[in-house]
Amino acid sequence: MRRGPGEASLRRRRVPARLLVAVAALVTCTIWLWSSSTDLTLTSYKAQDVDVNKLWRTANSNGWRASSAPRSYWPPPPTESETNGYLRVRCNGGLNQQRTAICNAVVAARIMNATLVLPELDTNSFWRDESGFIGIYDVPHFIKTLKYDVRIATSVPDIITNRKAKKLKAYQIRPPRDASVTWYTTVALEKMKSYGAIYLTPFSHRLAEDINDPEIQRLRCRVNYHALRFKPNIMKTSSEIVNKLRSEGHFMSIHLRFEMDMLAFAGCIDIFTPQEQKILIKYRKENFAEKELVYRERRLIGKCPLTPEEVGLILRALGFDNTTHIYLASGELFGGKRFMRPFKAMFPRLENHSSVGPGKLEENTRGLAGSAVDYMVCLLSDNFMPTYDGPSNFANNLIGHRLYYGFRTTITPNRKALAPIFMDREVGSTAGFEERVRQVMMKTYIGGPHKRIHPEPFNTNSWPECFCQENPRNHADKCPPDNIYEVLENQFRSEENEESIEVKATSQTDSISQTEETVI
Repeated sequence: MRRGPGEASLRRRRVPARLLVAVAALVTCTIWLWSSSTDLTLTSYKAQDVDVNKLWRTANSNGWRASSAPRSYWPPPPTESETNGYLRVRCNGGLNQQRTAICNAVVAARIMNATLVLPELDTNSFWRDESGFIGIYDVPHFIKTLKYDVRIATSVPDIITNRKAKKLKAYQIRPPRDASVTWYTTVALEKMKSYGAIYLTPFSHRLAEDINDPEIQRLRCRVNYHALRFKPNIMKTSSEIVNKLRSEGHFMSIHLRFEMDMLAFAGCIDIFTPQEQKILIKYRKENFAEKELVYRERRLIGKCPLTPEEVGLILRALGFDNTTHIYLASGELFGGKRFMRPFKAMFPRLENHSSVGPGKLEENTRGLAGSAVDYMVCLLSDNFMPTYDGPSNFANNLIGHRLYYGFRTTITPNRKALAPIFMDREVGSTAGFEERVRQVMMKTYIGGPHKRIHPEPFNTNSWPECFCQENPRNHADKCPPDNIYEVLENQFRSEENEESIEVKATSQTDSISQTEETVI
């Protein structure tokens, strides 16, 4: 077959063309390598010159703002005549584990079309605190905030049996861990309809976290970030502490998770004396499942809480100096003062809820209330640093709350990436130590909106479900109308009016029946 002149010309130039392609590829690779090395240099440069001032500001919101209001039709909760029954729960664990359980209890009541009885807080928990829900939270505010979502009662009602009033007895169930929505709408609901009330205990981690319904997830946010407000005395105490700290400039809060229970759980005991190790081993055997844990291995995978000294070294590497004002939220640190001594030498301006104010503050901050005050001060601080977030209900809840509360800066150390750096330092290899720490910390998340990736829990990052944009690319992210609560109020009142009409009609019917019986 005869080829055209163009094709013949192309054939004659094929070898040079191949050469050009090779040259182009070489140039591209050279540029890529140069840009990569430049990028590394830039990263290194940024790490050397961390702007500490930026860490005192809120993170970039990228046009997002918190919003947990419904964005689709959200019917009001059942009236007294429509409810499927009463839901009682006993929330076990510490303050923040209980807080998550309360959020789940509201969601469970909603999906079962049930009336929620004020949740019970476990008095046999770590705190040995008998304050209960009404001693910690603002009950009127809780009920009012959730009036469009669930019907709430302070107690199970009385029933009349043989002309005598007695409490409706709830059927007790132990829910499976991370139970699905289906379990609640079948197994639990069936028992509720049979007995009129059910009692779920224990109720910690008893509802699946990942629910494929944005409106239900937004309800969790409404409970966690709006309805669960601490009592006025706790809020007042927290406000006094924050105002005193802020009167002296910026302040940072740190959750120093270096207590006996967490160290025993993590299996990080080799840094302690033989006597202290015996205490930790005994505590672990009594409270946790039998498991062989090797300290070095645990540390290298990031399972050991940071020591106070390591926290200080991280802060110093980031450029914080010894004038930095720090609020410590922690229980009793295990190992005594010797672990705090290096930290105090680096950062002497340390406070806690007992030291920062007058004596009356200490009297008001014991048990669950003390944890509540720590929570509020950490929420309102200019930046927050958790030293152990897995598992730590306090840290996880706070990270999520600070995200929701305006993308407030949170410095979250990557313990797994930092472990070999600290271990090298311990054996005398200190060359480039601070630079290596900065390189790790420059890659950590500091509080801006970001995609939630498993195993990050919903209460740590409720984006995007509980956030919105005025002009979004995705319609599902559009902020709800400004009058959304007016719409919900109208729906609520309409339901109330229908209920009152039904009650009135029932009363009239009962009255007529009684008259007929009298005539007969």
